[in-house]
Amino acid sequence: MVPEPIELEINGTLDLHMFHPKEVKSVVLEYIEAALEKDVFDLRIVHGKGVGNLRRTVHSVLKSHPAVVSFKLGGAGGGSWGATLVRISPPDSSRSD
Repeated sequence: MVPEPIELEINGTLDLHMFHPKEVKSVVLEYIEAALEKDVFDLRIVHGKGVGNLRRTVHSVLKSHPAVVSFKLGGAGGGSWGATLVRISPPDSSRSD
């Protein structure tokens, strides 16, 4: 039986707790694309603290995505090391690295 698609609100926060680890890469990629379409450029991806497998997967996706300008672990108000804060911009806009 194929699971029903999950409808996510594109509000800048993606909580990965409800997804299977094998889905994380595609979910993050799809969320970034949807955020770009909605002009949402500051993202918070909640991957949890755990042993770091989801965090490493998320960071791997972010490192290779052309729209990602920067990312860092959340600070005291951003989820600590259980979340990653991401800045994206449309791929055709100028990046300030």
